[in-house]
Amino acid sequence: MEHENITQTLLRTVQAAYCGNTDMINFAPFPDDIEPQAVAPLHEHCCDVFLNDTGLRSERYHDLQQAIRNASEVVHWRDTYKGTDISDDFMARFGCYCIIGDDAPFTSKSIRLWMVYMPPHLYYPWHNHPAEEMYMVVSGSAAFRREGCPEEELLEGDTSFHTSNQPHAMETFETPVLCLVAWRDNFHAPPELT
Repeated sequence: MEHENITQTLLRTVQAAYCGNTDMINFAPFPDDIEPQAVAPLHEHCCDVFLNDTGLRSERYHDLQQAIRNASEVVHWRDTYKGTDISDDFMARFGCYCIIGDDAPFTSKSIRLWMVYMPPHLYYPWHNHPAEEMYMVVSGSAAFRREGCPEEELLEGDTSFHTSNQPHAMETFETPVLCLVAWRDNFHAPPELT
């Protein structure tokens, strides 16, 4: 029952933040076909890095940040780039778990939704995927890079849209970053390093 309370609180706070951001709603309506599903928790080292990070502070999304933290022990942490040329340091510190989608506490046919965390001084290399994507910063800041666009420093509440197969990258400097990341269409093709 405790597990269910944690994930329901996560969903409720995610929905409030998502629906309160015009860019996210314009990207894709928050799904009305959400169903709970069983998920086998998977702990990765990046979870410990995330839980021990004292630099994340959110004024606007404090409840969401706390709900994401509270769910950390009952979710399936992803190792998206396992088996690629990406560094072991990146794999140990880059945090991601799915909230709506595969290996997630909830499912929907219309979108996929993740949390993405990066500690200070981490570079997320150029990558792309067929799904269109919207990042929303929950707390902290990062440099967002998109092919064909100027680099942007995004802060709490800011968003970044990536078209289908548009290469993009991120980098943190003195502060960490925590984001909600939504995908629409072409869910089943994973990201590829470019």
